[in-house]
Amino acid sequence: MKNRKSNRALVTGVVAALAASSCCIPPLIALVAGVGGASSSLSWLEPFRPYLIGFAIIALAYAWCIHLKPKTADDCGCEITKPNFYQKRGFLVGMSIFAILSITLPYYSVIFYSDNSKVVVVSNEENLVETNIEIKGMTCDACQDHVDHAVNELDGIVSVKTSYSSGNTIIMFDNTKTDLKEIRKAINSTGYKAIEDE
Repeated sequence: MKNRKSNRALVTGVVAALAASSCCIPPLIALVAGVGGASSSLSWLEPFRPYLIGFAIIALAYAWCIHLKPKTADDCGCEITKPNFYQKRGFLVGMSIFAILSITLPYYSVIFYSDNSKVVVVSNEENLVETNIEIKGMTCDACQDHVDHAVNELDGIVSVKTSYSSGNTIIMFDNTKTDLKEIRKAINSTGYKAIEDE
């Protein structure tokens, strides 16, 4: 019974931890798979992130409390069975580490994005254009890294600086090598939405 309660609390904590960072997981999967259309499909969970993190921590703490609670002496003479793998401390430690890594994913996900910035030689300074594009759907640092990576894949990008807190990206590019239509298309391929100027 004790192990069953501990396992339920552990599963609950891990699921809550995954849900807390679910808006960041699809972009990474999209990057690995080379697709991006549904990468921000779980961004609606972002407002619930603090509650999900709290819930995950409480569930994991409860699982640890149950696991570490001193065992009562066996007075009934029942046969004591060897615990299964998922009832051992090593499994609890592993799942707790996995939950912590899931919760903190937005803060280290940048390591999964290769540095694809490049040196662009501009033959004529008049060809340089700087634009500020509003983007909908970004919720964390991982989102802005995803946009930066996608835009830098285009030829002629001199610099790109995306901010999820401001909801925009500032891009300098050579208009003889790319244009605003291609840039917006690259942003939209991430699953976020580049807003057209009215």
